[in-house]
Amino acid sequence: MTSSTTQGIKTVLHPVSDLSAAKAVYTALLGVQPQADESYYVGFEAGGQHIGLVPAGAQQGMTSPVAYWHVPDIEAKLAEVTAAGATVKDPAHDVGGGRLVATVTDPDGNVLGLLQDS
Repeated sequence: MTSSTTQGIKTVLHPVSDLSAAKAVYTALLGVQPQADESYYVGFEAGGQHIGLVPAGAQQGMTSPVAYWHVPDIEAKLAEVTAAGATVKDPAHDVGGGRLVATVTDPDGNVLGLLQDS
């Protein structure tokens, strides 16, 4: 079937228009304070997942939350899913600390995120 597996969905990024208001709602929802709290990104660790708020998400083309599937080899997984019919939206790129992310769209236009930690 496939040569590489996923480690599950562990990261979900939400585009937000008002970072301060969104931070208050997600703090109440998750019951924890943000682990990362910057003007360009707020991130929470809760229940074994990372929930991120992206204030410039709409300008980056995010129209809804994006779930990121954690994978051991992002390039191998990109090759597999594109061979199966997905289309690369954003190729793999480093977002800091050796973390690689990419997005693809499925045949219906749904955005799927891939994430590889170094």
